Amino acid sequence: VQLQASGGGLVQAGGSLRLSCAASGLIFSINTMGWYRQAPGKERELVALITSGGGTNYADSVKGRFTISRDNAINRMYLQMNSLKPEDTAVYYCNTYDPIIRRLTYWGQGTLVTVSS
Repeated sequence: VQLQASGGGLVQAGGSLRLSCAASGLIFSINTMGWYRQAPGKERELVALITSGGGTNYADSVKGRFTISRDNAINRMYLQMNSLKPEDTAVYYCNTYDPIIRRLTYWGQGTLVTVSS
């Protein structure tokens, strides 16, 4: 399995970024996928998930600002992040979804999002 997140960067508060996730080595289309993030000194947390059929769910902290989507034809997932806040600063990762994050033993390359105030 290979999972590579990209699209992070430095943005001012209120700005937007779009993250991409390239997945290989798994049957992408049948997996519920998730975006996770880990801020400095904090545990990794689930930001958003998307089911194989396109159903979505979001952490309360990003609801209404972030939108998760996927393109099963090319094994990619996206996270559109709008109205970014300094507290969104973190390394963002994509992975399959598991309600118990510690059971996910493989983490690909994340992408750093820094939101300045």
